[in-house]
Order: sequence, then C-alpha cells, then structure tokens
Amino acid sequence: MVGPGVTVRWVLLLSSRVAKQIAVWKDLSGCQVRTFREIDMNRFASIAGTTALLVVAFALFPVAIVSASDDDLSAAQAFLQQHCADCHADGSSEGGFAIEKLGGDLNGLVTFKKWERVFDLVDDQKMPPEDADQPSGSDRLQFLNSLQPALRNADQFRAATVLRRLNRREYQNTLNDLFGTNLDLESLLPADGRSHEFDNVGSSLNVSMIQLQTYLDAIDLVLDTAIARTVEPRMPTVINTSYQETREAKTHLGKAWKLLDDGAVAFYRSIGYPSGMLRTASAQQAGYYRIKVTGYAHQSKNPITFSLGATTFARGAEKPIFSYHNMPPGKPTSVEIVAWMDHRYMLAIEPWNLFDTNNLIKNDGIDNYPGPGLAILNVEMEGPLVDQFPSVGHRLLFDGIQRNEVQPSNPTAKQKSWYVPKFELNLSQSASEIRSALARIASAAFRKPVSSSQVDRYVDLFRSEGAAGADAEAAYRTAVAAIFCSPDFLFLQEAEGSLSDHQLASRLSYFLNRTRADQKLRRAADSGQLTRDSQRLLQHADRLMNEDHFDRFVEDFSDAWLNLRDIEFTSPDRSLYPEYDQFLKDSMVAETRQYLRHLLLENRPAVEIVASDYAMLNCRLAMHYDLPAVIHPDVKKVDLPEDSVRGGILSMASVLKVSANGTNTSPVVRGVWVLERILGETPQPPPPGIPGVEPDIRGASTLRELLDKHRDVDSCRSCHQLIDPPGFALESFNPIGGWRDRFRSLGAGEKVTELARGRKVRYRMGQQVDSSGHFANGKIFRDYRQFRQILAANDDRIARTILTKLLVFASGREMGFSDRDEIDRLMIKSKQNQHRLGDMMLLVVSSEIFRSK
Repeated sequence: MVGPGVTVRWVLLLSSRVAKQIAVWKDLSGCQVRTFREIDMNRFASIAGTTALLVVAFALFPVAIVSASDDDLSAAQAFLQQHCADCHADGSSEGGFAIEKLGGDLNGLVTFKKWERVFDLVDDQKMPPEDADQPSGSDRLQFLNSLQPALRNADQFRAATVLRRLNRREYQNTLNDLFGTNLDLESLLPADGRSHEFDNVGSSLNVSMIQLQTYLDAIDLVLDTAIARTVEPRMPTVINTSYQETREAKTHLGKAWKLLDDGAVAFYRSIGYPSGMLRTASAQQAGYYRIKVTGYAHQSKNPITFSLGATTFARGAEKPIFSYHNMPPGKPTSVEIVAWMDHRYMLAIEPWNLFDTNNLIKNDGIDNYPGPGLAILNVEMEGPLVDQFPSVGHRLLFDGIQRNEVQPSNPTAKQKSWYVPKFELNLSQSASEIRSALARIASAAFRKPVSSSQVDRYVDLFRSEGAAGADAEAAYRTAVAAIFCSPDFLFLQEAEGSLSDHQLASRLSYFLNRTRADQKLRRAADSGQLTRDSQRLLQHADRLMNEDHFDRFVEDFSDAWLNLRDIEFTSPDRSLYPEYDQFLKDSMVAETRQYLRHLLLENRPAVEIVASDYAMLNCRLAMHYDLPAVIHPDVKKVDLPEDSVRGGILSMASVLKVSANGTNTSPVVRGVWVLERILGETPQPPPPGIPGVEPDIRGASTLRELLDKHRDVDSCRSCHQLIDPPGFALESFNPIGGWRDRFRSLGAGEKVTELARGRKVRYRMGQQVDSSGHFANGKIFRDYRQFRQILAANDDRIARTILTKLLVFASGREMGFSDRDEIDRLMIKSKQNQHRLGDMMLLVVSSEIFRSK
C-alpha cells in the first residue's frame, strides 16, 4: 500500500526540485516568464501541499509575451471608427458590441476573441451590413492585412503554452493495457473539463488535490490486481445449468414460465416480473467468461431476439447487456460469446418484443398459450478465462527480480482452502535488479527511453522507504506508484516546435487507439523512423485504424463530437414515448458508431455525414424508423427505400435524442447542435438581459410563432437567422428520433388506438408539425428532405468542420486563428477526392498541426 506518510515523503522529494527549477527560470536575465495564471494555470487548484508533485510538469518555459503593435491596432481602430461607429460607438452598442470596449491586449483571451470576431465579420462581408455604406475593397483588404499577423502571432503563442494531461479514458486505457487488467478506473477520477465538446483538450484538463489522491488509489488498485497472489493459475470453473434448476423455477414454472417436454424453459413476455435472471450462473470471481446459450424459438415461424447480459442484487449497480442475438425456430441452436463479468454477477437472458396483449396466459393458463416464446434449453459458463499467467503487468514488475514464496510455519496450511501464499523479494546486496526493473517500468510509463538521472529518484525513493522500515516489496511498490503519479506519465510531454519521434508516436496512438504506442510504433520511434520518413508515420496510422483498439477512437470521438456521451442524460416520458426501451437505446448508439466507422474505414465522402442512400440498421431500428422489416439484431448496412428520410447522421435516433429532452424538442437546441457539430459555427451567447424563450399568454400558441416574436428583437435576429432553420427542419423528428407529422400530447388532441410494447398508448395526436424554413441567404425548404439537399450541397463546409474536429481531437488543443492557413491547405487536398473521410484522417496525421506543438 502507498500510505499517507509515503505520499508526503515523495511529494517533499520533488517539491525541492520544483522550487529550484522555478528559481532558475526567474533568474534568467532578459526573459519574460509567464506566471502560472497566465499559462492557464488558474485551472489548477491549490498548487501547494500534495499538488507540488504535479508542478514538475509545468516547467516555466522562457518565452516572451507576444503582443500586437500599437500601429496594427491603431489602423484597425481607425477603420472601425470610420465604418462602424454609427452602430457601435459613442454609446451605441448594437448587438452588444462597442468599439471602445474592444481592448488592446491580444494576450487576453476575451480581447483576442473580440478582435477575431471583428476580423471574420469584415472578411465575410457581413459587417458593415448591406444597408450601410460599404468600405472600398482596398480599405477592407488593408484592415485585414494589418490585423491578421497580430492575431496569428498571439494565437500561436497561446497554443504552445499548455501541456496536455491524459484524460480519464486515456488514463484507464493506458494502465489496463500496460498491466493486462480490466478495471474501471475512469469512475474513480473526477470528471474531465471540456473545451466545447472535447474532453482531451489540454487547456481544460485541470488537476486538483483530490485527483492526485485518486491517482494513488488507482495505481494501488492496478498493482493489487496485476500482481499474482498464487503460485499457479486457477483453473476456470465450468457451470452447466438451466432455468428449471433455479430457485425461481419453483415459483414461476407453470405460471409465467413453461417447462417444455425436452427440458427447455419457455418465456413468453419481454416485460414485467419475473426477469430472466439465472441465479445458478454466477461469477464467483471477476474475469472474462465464455458463455454458451442453447435454445430455439418456440411456437414461432420467425427468429426471436433476446439480450444476453448480467445482473446483480447490489443496489444502484450497473446491469450491463453484453449483446443481442436471434434464436431461430427448429432444432436447438447455440449462441456463444466471451464477456467480462464482475464478482457475484449473474447471467440474465431477456426476450424482446414478446407480449401477451390480451392476458391469455392469465385467463387460459400458460399450457394453452399459443403465442411465440423463447425456449432456453441449457446455459454453459466457463471462467474466469486465463489468457496468460502471470499477467503482463506482473511480468513488467518482476521480470529479472527473484520473488520467493514464504513458507508458512504450519506446512499443512497450504492444504487449506483459505490459504493465500505470501511472497518476498530476494535481492542482491546492491539491489541492482530494482534499478533495472524501475528503468524498464519508467520507460514504458513515460513512453520514451529514460535517463539514468530520471531512474535515480525512484531508486532513491525505494531506498528511503526501506530505511523507514518498509519491506522490499512494499518499498518497490511505492517507487512504482511514484512513477505512475509522475507528470512524465500523467502528461504528454511536448515541447514547443516539431515533435520528436516518441512524442509523435504517443500523439498518433492516443489519437487513433486512445492508449500508449504499441510495440511496433514504439520500435519505429526508438529508431527515429517517424521523423525521418513521413510515409512511415502514415503507414502506422493506416495500421492503427485497422486495429481492434480503433473502436475506442470511434466511441470516444462520437461521444464528444456528436454528444453520444449524453444518451442517458434524459429518460423519455413513458406516457408520451412508451415504445422506448433498452434495446432501442443500445441500437441507437450502435447505429451511429457503426456508421462513423464505415465512413472512415470505407473512405466515404463527407457529404454522407448528412445524406446517404443506406443506413446501419437492425430489427429494432427498422421497426422504430418504420422501414421494411430487418431480421438480424446486429447493426449492419442496409439500403434505404428511395426518398427515405433516413440516411446520414442528422436523422439518427441517437443524435435526435441527445439534442432533445425526454418530453419535447426545441428548434433552438437542435439548431445550435447542427451549427456547432455539422457546420462548424458557434452562435454567440444571447446579450445580457435578453430573456429565454418562454410561453407567451398573449397569443403565441406555437413555438414557431414564439420564435417569430423573439426574432423581432434586434439583438436576437442575427443569431436566430442561423439557428432556427436547421432547428425547424428537425421538428419532423420526435425526442427519440421517430418521424412525426403531428406532435404528441397528453392533453387535448385526437385519440390514438395504437399499441406500444403490448399496451395501449396514453398520448393523443396534437398540432401539425411545420418543418419548413428559410436560410439567411434566402433559400427556402418546405420539409426535412429539402433541407437535407441544401445542406448536402455545401460539402466543403461539412468537410471543413469534420477536419477541424479531427485536428482538435488529434492534437489536444482547439484550432485557432494561426491554424487557418494550414487547414486551408488541407482542405484543398481533401477536395481533390470528394473530401473522403479515410483520406482526411491521414491528412490530419500528415499536417504540420499534428506534427508540431
């Protein structure tokens, strides 16, 4: 264990080095050094006490502050006074903008953003407005040319000052991959900050005292799990069972369950009590289990879909669903998977879309029920599976170190079921084995070769712990824990300028596989291939996109870019949307991720982000979208009927759910979502004092009418001209992504006779949906289909957005003014082949933005 005393000694050991390093920078003559606060260090809480450990990460680079010259801003100010003063000076501040409040220090982020917006409005010829006197072309160009270099220099400086910490997901992946564990470390750590939608941007990843303590707790848990506690591997346990063997069978057979002649137990309902918990298939140890379910579709001509998951009696615990499968009619069929099960979790098998709508089971008895059922004959569970013994983490720790079992004082104790072996390290007098092992671990943790002086501090810690009375293994564990609490592990150490081979390897691997570089990439970095030959870097990028870990990229990028991380943030109102179920929710997410994966690996054009003639569907999604029936529960590519409203990300249920709440939709929320995520434009926040959109009892009976009134306010008009059109177009989709011509209501409206999940619905049909609109440029659309056509015609803008999002995710920083020229260059190359997304990934990796800091 790494106790509090050990923590304090380790912190104090580093604190003196930190103080010396800061003093050195402060003593540098002729250098202006930015303070912690100026380098976004205001995000770091209480840089004192235990957090002194992390201050090492932030060596105060001797960099000079870059400011715009007075002449540059004076010329720009003169232009604004000449052409914009009527609306934005001398007390006038239309739209919340006043020239005299611009400020002159571009190192301040707020001031910089104001000037950047002014630059863009003038460059796009949106200001001055059309009804005002326009500057000459030469005056406009002179203004832009005078301001551009100052904005570029200030932005370049800001982008190079922030170090990037591993976020929770990257931290978890790295430790699990390094030690061969499967631990949920992410939930131990405080939530990561976000910059717009991304949680891997360095400027938003703070560190607190609490976080440091959780790092110590996390590595202690990893070491406990990875280190072998037995001399030999434990053999997997094999369980063969069926539902008729469970305690529940005595209660439910003949009532809710039916025992068939071949010994199978049939389930006829998808909801209600009893559940499909199989008490006799329980995991006595956490680990991977091979699960085999044998059964068939009973009294059915069609396959029956079911979920295979795990459940527990623990309150509030997650109850994961591993996968969905079909059980065909006829001879018994076996379905086999390998899944992780935590301690004391039990298998759960649940049929889908089986309902006794007319209560025939209750009225006539289950023996007379004619409906379809899922018959489960047998379940086999084997595990925990042992991939290798001891684990990769154990070998990382103890290769080259002799670790002997301590013999118990009573030899017969070894025969007892409760006996757990104890071990001790057998070291040479100089403990040279420890130095070698710590060097190996540090090199793996720091993602690069380590110097002798770097290893010295961990060897010194090992010795100091031994001198304080700790045994050799406890002292060794303390030194190892210190390595994994070091800034060299927690942060991607990237100095300003071109990245080194090892920095490139780390950036590439965390981009595409969300973890440390694998052996092939590490060897390429060790031999200097990545900086010497740009094609080698691209070859490794292509290889990593075809590795299993690329699914991590798909998950993390879609969680951030499309906000899929909030898929469970709201629960749809059961009265309004009774068809919503777990299978639909899981299918929603799988659809979007499979679609994104397809776009990337099949190198599809960017226009398919918003429009395609195919979709990723399974039986649940096809039913939800009212498309021709699909049999399989796996999400696969399916051709769409001509003129279908589906196809593209905007019509996916997952996206439509995360951009709505559980009861209704908001054109403003969805409009902002489309602007930010698809079109790459972030609307300005509302000016101070402008109230939100609320019901108007004086006559605005629909939200569209309400927004029409809202747009009459001068300070609201310009933003809502951008926000409202896509928001109105998406009104044809309800909060769970179903198509609608009329809104659902729990009050007044037309009665509905439909069934959902075997029960009559309670909602009524309300007002008609109006999904028409017009853009600020005058283009009109009458419905979602026409809106999608207009959007798809602007594939350059869509491609620029996704390219920019990929660059942010890959580099760990927001794209700024100084990146525009490079993005323009990449866009020219991308357009040559229809902005294909696979090509775009490689363009990102080849870019100067990716290869430098």
